[in-house]
Amino acid sequence: MNRYGAEFLGTFWLVLGGCGSAVLAAAFPQVGIGLHGVSLAFGLTVLTMAYAIGHISGCHLNPAVSIGLWAGGRFPAKDLAPYIVAQVLGGIAAGGVLYVIASGAAGFEVAKGFASNGYGAHSPGGYSLLAALLTEVVMTLFFLLVILGATDKRAPAGFAPIAIGLALTLIHLISIPVTNTSVNPARSTGVALFVGGWAIGQLWLFWIAPIGGALLGAAVYRLIAEEPGPSRPS
Repeated sequence: MNRYGAEFLGTFWLVLGGCGSAVLAAAFPQVGIGLHGVSLAFGLTVLTMAYAIGHISGCHLNPAVSIGLWAGGRFPAKDLAPYIVAQVLGGIAAGGVLYVIASGAAGFEVAKGFASNGYGAHSPGGYSLLAALLTEVVMTLFFLLVILGATDKRAPAGFAPIAIGLALTLIHLISIPVTNTSVNPARSTGVALFVGGWAIGQLWLFWIAPIGGALLGAAVYRLIAEEPGPSRPS
């Protein structure tokens, strides 16, 4: 239960910090943090939580990451469902807190998006379904490569949170214009439920694409990182 609680709180922090920066601070008059600030906020949530709870739960904060770690042989199948439930509930709880905070300002309209992920008319840059699908798959694939590589027993100890947090920052810098960046079904679900309508209708993509990308990332890492066996005499 300690691990599940840690995943709940960690995912809560990711959604509140990342989506909160987008909803409350991205376009704040004159001192808005913009795309760069939102990208950094998502990276900082993962970096800070990795140091805070990494030793408790592994700090997945993301159903796609948990599934990718399982596929990479780093996580037991029996813990997948409880981790995913804790992560999704943490994301929804954070979405609820953010909704109450944002509603405290005059003129707030959840229909404007509430940091939801989307494609087509609901993509920040008007990108198509295919572009959104490919973006989410590729971004999550490389996210898993970084996670698996940075946490490999052969990697330098103690630096994994920095590499993973910076990777998530870079992912957002690349893909916010395309999908508002998901790579995390719990993050997408946590805000989409409060928007309803189109956000719920497009939510399927932000489950399927990150999970598919995570499985591909795990497969690629296992392929490139396999340690060579002992050489055979000729």
